[in-house]
Amino acid sequence: MGGIGSGRYAGFGARSTTDAMRSLDVRRFKRDGLLSAGSAFQWRWHRDGEVVGSVDVSVDSDAMRLRYKTRGHGEDWQAMNYRVLLDRTFCHYGGTRDWFICPAVGCGRRVAKLYGGKVFACRHCHQLTYSSQNEGPMERAARRAEKHRRALGWKWGETYGEYARPRGMHRKTFQRHLKAILDADYEVSTQMTKFADAMKYRYSLKS
Repeated sequence: MGGIGSGRYAGFGARSTTDAMRSLDVRRFKRDGLLSAGSAFQWRWHRDGEVVGSVDVSVDSDAMRLRYKTRGHGEDWQAMNYRVLLDRTFCHYGGTRDWFICPAVGCGRRVAKLYGGKVFACRHCHQLTYSSQNEGPMERAARRAEKHRRALGWKWGETYGEYARPRGMHRKTFQRHLKAILDADYEVSTQMTKFADAMKYRYSLKS
C-alpha cells in the first residue's frame, strides 16, 4: 500500500486539483478536539472502506509533529519526521482561529489546509488548483446540487420523490436546500440544452 505522498511531487508537470490530494485540515482537528498540547493520534485516509494512507500526529503547545513513510515510483520508502508550526488569530466577534504555518522551505504561509506530497505543504507550494477553477457552468451547477443533496442525506443524483425531510431538520432549512437543488438541476438542464444546440449547429456547418 502506498504511503502518504506516493508518486511524483505535485509541483511538477500538469497541475493537480486540491480534491485529488490527501489533506490535513486544522479546522477539522480543532472541531474534533485534537489540537490540545499532548494530544497524539493517527490520521487515516480511506477509499472504498480500505485504509490507503496514514500519518502519526503529536501536538505540543505551538506545533504538531508529523511522522509517516513515503516513496515515489521506483524509490525506496523514506521515513518523514518534521514539525508543522501552529498559529492562532483572534476573530473580530470573539474567539480564535487556528492555522498551520506551511513547512515548505521559503513559504511560511498561514493556511487552514496542508496537502500531501513528499512533504505536506500549502496548495501554492504544490501548485494546486481548486476543482471549481476547471469547471464550466454545467459542472459547477451539478456540484452545487450534490452539495445540497449531501446536506439532506440523499444519495448522489437522487431525485425528489416524496421530498423526504430528514428527521430533526427545520422545515425552512429543508426548503432552502430543496430550492437550491431544483435551481441547480434546472441550470444543468439548461446548459445541456445549450451544448446540444451548439453541437447541432456545428454539425450543420460541416454537412
